Amino acid sequence: MNFEIVKIDVPEGCNIILGQSHFIKTVEDLHEDIAETVPGAKFGIGFCEASGKRLIRKSGNDETLVELASKKALEIGAGHSFIIYLKDAYPINVLNKIKNVSEVCRIFCATANPVEVLIAETNQGRGIIGVIDGYTPKGIETEEDVKERKELLRKFGYKL
Repeated sequence: MNFEIVKIDVPEGCNIILGQSHFIKTVEDLHEDIAETVPGAKFGIGFCEASGKRLIRKSGNDETLVELASKKALEIGAGHSFIIYLKDAYPINVLNKIKNVSEVCRIFCATANPVEVLIAETNQGRGIIGVIDGYTPKGIETEEDVKERKELLRKFGYKL
């Protein structure tokens, strides 16, 4: 068995969602759900087909993001994994809808941070072991940090 780290640098103004699914119709279902949940969102999806032709299936409404997702899906190369590049929306806006897609098995991360995807490779293929999302914490928040966190959530409109 071999191990590899695939780095994902998230472009400015974007987020990614990395997950695992089990069926070729994932690409269309994810596309439809993102488009209907946040109509103004820009996105690209790459999906690693694990049987049949074993192609990177792709979709989206922004060619640059579709290309990024397709190339990164190919680099990850783990069967039935998918990556979504999302712009003009946040994962929190679409995540529950994506989790409820009948083919989706798991979500590894949803983030704007740099990500390292831990890959294991055997003679059969590749799989995602897990992810490293962002960086190690530097400490525990202070009362001032709590105040800033709460202000930020209200600025985004997530809290009253």
